[in-house]
Amino acid sequence: MNSPDFRASLAAVTALDDPSRLALYEFVAGRDEPTSRDEAASALGLTRSTAAFQLDRLADDGLLNVEFRRLTGKTGPGSGRPAKLYRRADTEVTVSVPSRQYELAGDLMAEAIDESNNTGEQVAQALARIARDRGRAMGASAGDFVTALEQGGYEPREDPAGGLVMGNCPFHRLSENHRDTVCSLNFELVSGIAEGATGCECSIRSEPGAGRCCVRAVTAAAVADP
Repeated sequence: MNSPDFRASLAAVTALDDPSRLALYEFVAGRDEPTSRDEAASALGLTRSTAAFQLDRLADDGLLNVEFRRLTGKTGPGSGRPAKLYRRADTEVTVSVPSRQYELAGDLMAEAIDESNNTGEQVAQALARIARDRGRAMGASAGDFVTALEQGGYEPREDPAGGLVMGNCPFHRLSENHRDTVCSLNFELVSGIAEGATGCECSIRSEPGAGRCCVRAVTAAAVADP
């Protein structure tokens, strides 16, 4: 939870805890056209300087996009400076404690359904293959196995028996009603991470109850002496 992405998302959500910033965000988000500082200040009864400061804070935190345009429609010398305008950003901001990756699960499952519709492959088989491929990409991108697991929300912890157990299931709520599907997804995803990460010498096992996730990473020594 100490990743840059988490800190940025937390800052964005925290920004809306201020009543004036929340009101400004809701005002801008509720309009089809971009909003000027003057329009926002007038609508909410704020001074222009206060509205400008708070709008810029929302933009800095990624909640608003900024553009510049001359509102008079004139161009050339004497047409004045372009106005700074704000509109709601398309970026979604979510904060989950502990970490959850429901967007990832939805993306993988939707891709598996599409693949099944296009090729006739069973959805479960497509999901297993796609999850392992995604895991390989995650492992390669992160570099090492533990970092990839941390970025995936698994909270890896040393296992006294050798290897790692997962302190968190990124798909916890889904697993409550779809345990077999989610446990299979976790196994393939973590197996792919191990294959894609540099220097990983762990064997991935599906062991419900090993931690707070059904997957356990076992070292070569522990495999030789279970």
